[in-house]
Amino acid sequence: MKFVYGLLALVGLVGTWYFNLSYTGGAYVSDWFANDASSSAAVDILVVFVVCTFFYFRESHRLGWRWWVPVVFTVGSLAIAVAFAFPLFLAVREHVRSKRAAI
Repeated sequence: MKFVYGLLALVGLVGTWYFNLSYTGGAYVSDWFANDASSSAAVDILVVFVVCTFFYFRESHRLGWRWWVPVVFTVGSLAIAVAFAFPLFLAVREHVRSKRAAI
């Protein structure tokens, strides 16, 4: 699964940043709410971001990771994309879990 998650993180990175870099409007965040369709997508991703943030912190604590790990993924979700950071988090989580199971 870590390879599937890693591939999805790459798709999330390329897919979101293709459109971010080609955006030529003026008010990026307010344009999220330009019409009903974009508003629906914006609310959808904002709720997913909040859920992911809780999950990053809860799961990192459960796995005994350092305090800064969920902070990095939260910042990555904001600065890059949830579509990138969340599958990357899951890939790292699977990698760590598989290494621990091998011991």
